[in-house]
Amino acid sequence: MRPHRQRPPSDLSAVPAILSTWLTVLRPCFTAPVWTRVLVLVAGAVLSPGGRTVTQALRVMGLAGKPGFGRYHDVLSRARWDARDVARRLLGHLVAVLSPDGEVIIGIDDTVERRWGPKIAARGIYRDPVRSSKGHFVKTSGLRWLVLAVMLPVPFAGRRWALPFHRAGPSERWSRRIASATRP
Repeated sequence: MRPHRQRPPSDLSAVPAILSTWLTVLRPCFTAPVWTRVLVLVAGAVLSPGGRTVTQALRVMGLAGKPGFGRYHDVLSRARWDARDVARRLLGHLVAVLSPDGEVIIGIDDTVERRWGPKIAARGIYRDPVRSSKGHFVKTSGLRWLVLAVMLPVPFAGRRWALPFHRAGPSERWSRRIASATRP
């Protein structure tokens, strides 16, 4: 007879129950194993004091030395879930909870992520909004992202917060080139 092996504690043991409850609206978008990782990554991103990277989120959650660390990176890099469906559900949930009867303001922000390397195919040259001014134009190379945020009143803050719910990118030209290359 083989001894019963004790299962290691679930990664969800570190995730606050209120976060799991609040995000249940997104549950249908993910498979069960991915859903567990999504909750851990969201909790880690909320608690992370610095950069919001997968590695930093796992460190904050106490999972830096856990076997299968790379599986958390796969949630984003090998995404098999529909980001638009997640964004639609998240936007609906944010509006329903924080502003059921009020006005909804959508903000759009474009940002350039400075990335280098042979695998970054969508990189382009863009105007750097941070280093440029009216009379001085600065170009930078990287990935351009558009971030959509809903601006809602947050009760405990006493003002509106921009709550991001979707990102689009990298560029229209790159998307057209990829679409034409995959067309039969």
